Amino acid sequence: MSETNKERKGNRLSKIVTRTGDTGTTGLGDGSRTTKDGLRIDAMGEVDELNSSLGVLLCEELPDAVRSALLDIQHDLFDLGGELCLPGMEVIKDLQVERLEQQVEIFNADLPMLKEFILPGGTRPAALAHLSRTVCRRAERAIVKLSTAEAVSSAARRYVNRLSDLLFILGRVLNRAGGRGDVLWQKGKTAA
Repeated sequence: MSETNKERKGNRLSKIVTRTGDTGTTGLGDGSRTTKDGLRIDAMGEVDELNSSLGVLLCEELPDAVRSALLDIQHDLFDLGGELCLPGMEVIKDLQVERLEQQVEIFNADLPMLKEFILPGGTRPAALAHLSRTVCRRAERAIVKLSTAEAVSSAARRYVNRLSDLLFILGRVLNRAGGRGDVLWQKGKTAA
């Protein structure tokens, strides 16, 4: 990286208040500008919120394997945000999707088979994993919506889909790690 690029990048990251977005537009990674309520910006914001929600979950006591997986996911989500910020760029790879699929299998292997729907809750870490799962589903919807108007990589769409599955399983894993079982839904419980 040239000195000029280093300076530009350093200045960009250290200069937070730019006033360039005061008119309702924001810059993309390719230098173009778009409206802050656009589909691409919405998808980027949802991915950013998902990453932040995982940051809150990472503040909890977690098994080492879960912590390691979540930290890797945070890096992937930053990559995904970069991909969304640069139209036409593909950063998320099949290998990252496959890693999530493997983690689903590994973390799910020791869990009892579900016969009922479960409620999000139990322990605080499990509840936070379920909250992140719902934010992930919202991010997925935003990315799918963007893909109806602009090109989005197949790997990016599959990544967030697999991630929501993994977060569901991690909610169950975290309840077990906290000495709790799944919180089972009881149909019509309050209707009687």
